[in-house]
Amino acid sequence: MMNKDDLRIVFLGTPEFAVNSLDTLVTNGFNIVGVVTMPDKPAGRGHKLLQSAVKQYAIEHDLHLMQPVSLKDEIFVNELRSLNADLFIVIAFRMLPMVVWQMPRLGTFNLHASLLPRYRGAAPINRAVMNGDTETGVTTFMLRHEIDTGDILGQERIEIGPDECVGSVHDRLMHIGARLTLQTVNDIIAGTLKPIPQDELLRGEEPTPAPKIFREDCRIDWTRPAREVHNHIRGLSPYPAAWTMMSISGGEPAMTKILETRIHPEYTSGQPGRVIVTGNEMIVECGDCAVTIERLQPAGKRPMCTGEYLRGQSSSNIVFE
Repeated sequence: MMNKDDLRIVFLGTPEFAVNSLDTLVTNGFNIVGVVTMPDKPAGRGHKLLQSAVKQYAIEHDLHLMQPVSLKDEIFVNELRSLNADLFIVIAFRMLPMVVWQMPRLGTFNLHASLLPRYRGAAPINRAVMNGDTETGVTTFMLRHEIDTGDILGQERIEIGPDECVGSVHDRLMHIGARLTLQTVNDIIAGTLKPIPQDELLRGEEPTPAPKIFREDCRIDWTRPAREVHNHIRGLSPYPAAWTMMSISGGEPAMTKILETRIHPEYTSGQPGRVIVTGNEMIVECGDCAVTIERLQPAGKRPMCTGEYLRGQSSSNIVFE
């Protein structure tokens, strides 16, 4: 059995999702000898350089920080090697070259926000909610060259509520992911891991892809059944947000983000995209029945509830495209 104090770990990650796991390791006394994150990126109108959430945490806790532009850069690789790490942990980072992930003697494991082999790819949380799944989870697995294909070390499941948005699922997975990361490291120390090849779980079936989400993927297709429209919207809320083109009284259509809906099963659809305004309620016809818009963000405005939006709107002649 390995001694916890002798285990040297390098942590690789970028967004807030990764910070909880890093903090859990630090709080539990693990020796984080290095942190690797993305270079600062310009953001906003002033193009001010924005630090990643992982970088901010590393600075606050005086951890050795590296921000290579290229993960194959010889200076970076040599610096990484000089840390003599036993284990690398990757969470919400980018694809690693073989020279990096093969470096530590105990290997490199990744925390992925899905129940692998379901949802291999860049957007597993969004895709699970968009597809109407009733459960998801987190998986730790050993890294190898093909993305998200390595042997599974551990998994933890959660249920997805029928009206739950991806932001809520993300936050819950972030916390249980930190717990699973800690458990996986403890199992490595204890020598009790029993890796499971993903092919055994597939049983001849194809893995579920979770490709990166682009702008056009977020556009709402009102001809689809209301349940699919509802899932699509909550699977993109609050970010990057589903959108539609909205025109008022025959005016120029403008992009409007739809942030929250509920299904209106009693309503029979006649014209997908047609909007019925009654009081403070906005109903949109879909391919079968309809959805009620609860929250939206018109172009150039802040997010707001539908009632607030309608109180400031002089016309109820609204069409979604």
